[in-house]
Amino acid sequence: MSDRLDAQPGPGTGSGTPDRPGRDQPETGSTAKGTHMAAPGTRTSEEKGARRPAAGKADTTRVLAVPKGRTGAARILLGRDAIMIYVLVVVVLYASLVIPRFASPVTVGFLLLDVIPTLLIALPMTLVIISGEIDLSVASIAGLTSALMGVLWQGGMPIALVLVVCVLAGLVAGAFNGMLIAYLGLPSLAVTIGTLALFRGLALVVIGDNAVANFPPGLTSFFTSKIGGTGIPTVMVGVVVLIIAFAVVLHFTPFGRGLFALGYSKEAATFVGIDVARSKFLLYLATGTVSALAGIYWTLRYSSARSDNASGLELAVIAAVLLGGVSIFGGKGSIPGVLAGVLLIGTINYALKLDRVSEVVLIIVTGSLLILSVVAPNIAAAVQRARHARQVRSAPLP
Repeated sequence: MSDRLDAQPGPGTGSGTPDRPGRDQPETGSTAKGTHMAAPGTRTSEEKGARRPAAGKADTTRVLAVPKGRTGAARILLGRDAIMIYVLVVVVLYASLVIPRFASPVTVGFLLLDVIPTLLIALPMTLVIISGEIDLSVASIAGLTSALMGVLWQGGMPIALVLVVCVLAGLVAGAFNGMLIAYLGLPSLAVTIGTLALFRGLALVVIGDNAVANFPPGLTSFFTSKIGGTGIPTVMVGVVVLIIAFAVVLHFTPFGRGLFALGYSKEAATFVGIDVARSKFLLYLATGTVSALAGIYWTLRYSSARSDNASGLELAVIAAVLLGGVSIFGGKGSIPGVLAGVLLIGTINYALKLDRVSEVVLIIVTGSLLILSVVAPNIAAAVQRARHARQVRSAPLP
């Protein structure tokens, strides 16, 4: 009986292996405690424990030092927004030295008058793209507003009421986009491509091939007037107010911070209590309303209401927003960077116009900047990751 019991396999062993070590089997730390025998090439818990420092002794394990990133003033001075401002300054200085008549108050005035529509629409577009969406119908909303403005004024409606109706039309157009995207869950790219054609077609239906140009002279002169001898347009005062408002909303309110979270992950944003549908709907209300304001400005600046006003403006807006540091994937961007992007594209285009470059070349330049604004951040991120990995590998041990 005892012989049979001694021959029975112990727990955790194969068949016929004694539970207790015999004379010819030296006892190990793992088998003595009835645990599995360690596989070849692995360490047992006792061997791992032997490398741990004893109680009361300092851990002298040497670890790699991790390089620290930029902090404080260096982060501000070397950030994407600052780089865009540096590039803008260099382009302005170069154009002032090379192109005749560029460095003058007249040039400043016409340059700002040209970029105001792009600047206006870029403000809500920044928030939309940061949230992970897009709106390609903004130029068509501006064109529809312009056509509606011409027809209502020609029909005898007071100009003040005309302006109110046009802003409401933009609000309704934005609400239509927002309803389809925010509450029906349709992709913003597909929806706004469709409404781009829809609103432009409605503009053609409203006014046809006609053009209305007999707007009140006092109003049209106001939209082209300058502040003293500075060359700065008077309407820039209102534009600056809108810039400050959007900057405060994006960077200093819970709603704006929620847009960054929404751009990173809609699920995470919902989990932390952000009303995703409501936020998106409000953004498209903003794009529709501001696009209507851009359409009104365009009409009164050129004193002409046409169905094709502001055609192609969405390309310049998106190029400026992305060039200003807003990620096309959402979750990243700022108003100062977008301002620099808008002014940079506007300065390049106006400088080329003064140099008598054809309109086709201007379109090519805008498209090239759009591609550059998408590709360059990805290349920079890849280079930064490779540099960081190299620094970690070559960092000295403490």
